[in-house]
Amino acid sequence: MTSSPLLPSHTAPAPAHARWSPRMWGLLVVLAGNMLIDALEVSVALVALPAIGTDLGAPLTTMQWTITGFAVGFGGLMLFGARAVALLGRRRVYLAALVGFAAASLVGALAEDPSLLTATRVVKGFCAALTAPTGLAIIATAFPEGPQRNRALSVYTLFGAGGFTAGLLLSGWLTGFSWRLTFAFPAPAVLVLFVLGLRLIPGAGEENGGGPPPGTTDGDRVGRPPGTMTGDRVGRPPGPPAGDRAGRPPRPPLRRYGFASAAAFLAGLLALVQGITSVPAHGWADLRSAGLLALAAGLLALFVALERASAHPLIRFEALRSRAMIRSALGAACLNGSYLGLLFVLTHQLQSLAGWSPLRTAAAFLPAAAPLVVTALFSGRIVARFGAPRLIAAGALLPFAGYLLLLRTPWPPAYATGILPTMLLVGAGFVLSFAALNSQATSQLPPAERGAGSGLYQTAVQVGAALSVALVAALLTGSAPPAGADPAEFAEACRPALTLVAAVGGLGLLTALTGLRSRRTGPP
Repeated sequence: MTSSPLLPSHTAPAPAHARWSPRMWGLLVVLAGNMLIDALEVSVALVALPAIGTDLGAPLTTMQWTITGFAVGFGGLMLFGARAVALLGRRRVYLAALVGFAAASLVGALAEDPSLLTATRVVKGFCAALTAPTGLAIIATAFPEGPQRNRALSVYTLFGAGGFTAGLLLSGWLTGFSWRLTFAFPAPAVLVLFVLGLRLIPGAGEENGGGPPPGTTDGDRVGRPPGTMTGDRVGRPPGPPAGDRAGRPPRPPLRRYGFASAAAFLAGLLALVQGITSVPAHGWADLRSAGLLALAAGLLALFVALERASAHPLIRFEALRSRAMIRSALGAACLNGSYLGLLFVLTHQLQSLAGWSPLRTAAAFLPAAAPLVVTALFSGRIVARFGAPRLIAAGALLPFAGYLLLLRTPWPPAYATGILPTMLLVGAGFVLSFAALNSQATSQLPPAERGAGSGLYQTAVQVGAALSVALVAALLTGSAPPAGADPAEFAEACRPALTLVAAVGGLGLLTALTGLRSRRTGPP
């Protein structure tokens, strides 16, 4: 899930009839094409999970890292990535992230060890955290304000919404040959985008406007006093740069990047996921589970302490004072987490227990993913017509009803009467609440804080996905019957995991209902 861009307002509107040059079209192809690849990364791994586990001989608690690793890399390093972009520049970071993504794709496709595969997923998540918001920022400055920029954003949004659906279909087809193809195919595509990007992605002096990428602000986010030039990366007042003899400006002090905070947050999330998934094998009292959970708590506490003590924190704590932000972040985390948890369980049931092919499984999931693609371009009008709080509440209710319905479905499941209604309800929930959650998240924040708020929101979405999938994998493993049990017993063992999915969806619904109450009593 991605948020709407925070657009600068100081550029002059362009004529509605103005035509784009081939260079502008090429730039949009690069940005939208990469957004498509970023968005399909989760779905390609989902459908391929049983094949990966069989080939590498890994249990579900290990293979869940192909999903959670990407989410942790994305969410755990989103705020740090925004800082790196602000200090190093959009073009440089975007191109470097493309190269890193392609390299990680190739290494992951060749991996024989689950740990190496997990590492590549974390790297790819970090690269996506760099390119997805930066692509929005490039559009906001490279395309003139008005119809031209709106058209570019519509294309970008459509490609992002279509990525999950495309990933399902591609993975379902390619996994039939080899799961490794599902991880390798992005590499050549991204390298082509990189070559095009070398010529087309503008540098700082070629953009029509300024403004930091989402997750940053123009002032103290990167240690610059308000009013200091955006291109001045280290907070110097306007004037001749104090560089070396070659005329290059000095590098920003390392403390401005927030390395310590980013490392503590990322390590804390990794320890938390590993601690959760270690419980089925080692129990709660073992150091390999309880010790990791305690370590995670300590690292996350250290992250908060470092941030509060820093003169240049990655987090804008002021954004957390907005109840609309908290509700949106929690609601989106529950929506995304319950959805991915559901697909994780169903992939296990349909392929490992019922013997479905990867392509058939992918097709079964399309009714949940495709509706958002069809309605993505109209989502803004829907929010304007009905209001975000009502849409969010309805969008949380429908998936929750679908989860409860699936809990009542006997084994073996009849797709038309069991799985399909749940998929349709989940798809409808995303149509109603996806854009509404994005718009509500920063609606109560001052303009200067909205970029930072957007970064916090996206972090919550990804963390919710990682924790939900980790918990689902732990429950599936811990509830599994002994070897030799019939498929019905294995299917019944999935019930605790499905109950957790429903509980996460129910939490999202309760959160959404508090938004309706706040709407009646006054603004948050």
